[in-house]
Amino acid sequence: MANPVLLNNVDHKDLRVVTRRGAAWGDNLMLALTFPAEFRTLQAHYPIVFRKTRDGAFEPVALFGFQEGENLFLDEGAWDATDLPLSVERLPFLIGVSGDELMVHVDLDNPRVGSSEGEPVFLPHGGNTEFLERMNSTLLALHQGLQDVAGFTQALLQNELLESFVFDIELNDGSQNRLAGFYTINEERLAMLDGAVLERLNRAGYLAAIYFAMASLSNFRALIERKNRRA
Repeated sequence: MANPVLLNNVDHKDLRVVTRRGAAWGDNLMLALTFPAEFRTLQAHYPIVFRKTRDGAFEPVALFGFQEGENLFLDEGAWDATDLPLSVERLPFLIGVSGDELMVHVDLDNPRVGSSEGEPVFLPHGGNTEFLERMNSTLLALHQGLQDVAGFTQALLQNELLESFVFDIELNDGSQNRLAGFYTINEERLAMLDGAVLERLNRAGYLAAIYFAMASLSNFRALIERKNRRA
């Protein structure tokens, strides 16, 4: 269970955060939330697909594996990709909103959090370290990026551009795997959209994100290769 509290330099003056990557630090993630402005960088590494939330909305995610708890990018204590989703990079910090004010919180139950190892969050006299300033920038970029998700996915739904898919995988050892419950861009439907609709999508900044998401699906082949090496 998460235990988020408002970050402050009195109660958390000795707080340190481990920045290494590995399952011990909570990186054994199958996927991570992303947003349209991030697709440009993430599509070089990860398949970007969509999932339905409990309230029936849709959200884009970057895939790291084919089953819960599997991150095929973790390799001997390192993350084998140059770009991480900001929703992963910001951990163990998160943003809380009070009215119009954004406030940084920290999950004290996150395995990265401690007082003896890792990057210090505050300076001895109470000021922010460079590490915390970098996390503040990451959190702000993530918060701003996530504001676009609802409009983006609504535009996809309005134009019937999301379709469910099932991905069956046979590994080199003969084992069968299936990825289901996700959605991707319907390329045939996209090709049928008229110029006016495409212009609206482009003006909203969504068209490039759509093509980046489509291009990212080529990473499924590399993800299968990673799975075969693990097997």
